[in-house]
Amino acid sequence: MALGLALLVALPVVVSALPAGDRDTTATELRARVLASTAQPFSGYAISTGGLTLPVSDALTPVADLLSDQTTMRAWYRAETDWRVDVVTATGETGTHRDADGTWTWDYADQRASRGSAPDLALPTAPDLLPSALGVRLLSEATDAELSRVDPVRVAGRDALGLRYTPAAEAASVSAVDVYVDEETGLPLRVVVRSADTTIPALDTRFLDLDTATPAAATTAFVPPADASIGSDRDLTDVDLGRGDRAALPDVLAGLSRRSFDGVPAQIGVYGSGITVLSVTPLPGRSSQGLRAQLEATPGAVVDDLGVRITSGPLALMVAGTSQRQGGGGVYLLAGTVTLDALGAAATDLQTAGAR
Repeated sequence: MALGLALLVALPVVVSALPAGDRDTTATELRARVLASTAQPFSGYAISTGGLTLPVSDALTPVADLLSDQTTMRAWYRAETDWRVDVVTATGETGTHRDADGTWTWDYADQRASRGSAPDLALPTAPDLLPSALGVRLLSEATDAELSRVDPVRVAGRDALGLRYTPAAEAASVSAVDVYVDEETGLPLRVVVRSADTTIPALDTRFLDLDTATPAAATTAFVPPADASIGSDRDLTDVDLGRGDRAALPDVLAGLSRRSFDGVPAQIGVYGSGITVLSVTPLPGRSSQGLRAQLEATPGAVVDDLGVRITSGPLALMVAGTSQRQGGGGVYLLAGTVTLDALGAAATDLQTAGAR
């Protein structure tokens, strides 16, 4: 398998040099094809490379690894609620199986299966970084005015039409998202997320090999072995949010409107749309102190009366506020694809809301 993966990684360098065909397809039409591609079955290998360095707690280490390292995936997709993605590592594989009721995550080495409910809002996992999934997710909320065509390329030996999403929000830290779309099926074959302050992509995920035949049902199905250890995936309802007597979060932060998701505690706020999103989560005092210290030690950190904030590529993090024990309205973690100025504005809005 190792030799096969090495060949797959090297192959796109060769095939990408071949000329790519293009079509007279508008950006809006191409986006519509992408959104319709969720009905297209496929199987293949993909690789995601993250260019971010995040100072985070142990609880968020898996997320940081996804965004700062290389992740190799093998995927089989039959339908939106019938797929499987295996993450290939040096020590083995971890498989995620989707069915009508949720997900199974199977750790081959530990022989452990975890059941998840597939909530509307959750921390990202490897399947979220597949080009086919990420492209649909990011383009689903882009406006027509934010879309334009770019030159085609070759991806996984296939002609891929270029589509650029340039977010218009003033708070946006992402300068552009390039989605390369399979000419034949509309599947996103490659997604590149860029920020204005560096030439290195924040995230580059692409297929190395793709087959559009329907995988066998037995390949995506999963039943835990009789001797397996069974558990449950954590979701946002399991997060320690500290005391519940804080002021209600405002409807707008830094000019971004609040969104609602089923199953998300009221203390957690999500603001913005498309690629420009800001999340606000209350932090218990014991958690905030360690994270604040980590952020303060990060080169380029901004420390002021509002709190401490940093950026890594287009991703920004901030610990804002003062604990209730010290007479404040509470400490919050702000995280998202927004600018440092937007984080500061959001922290000011939170202070104002807490003073009412």
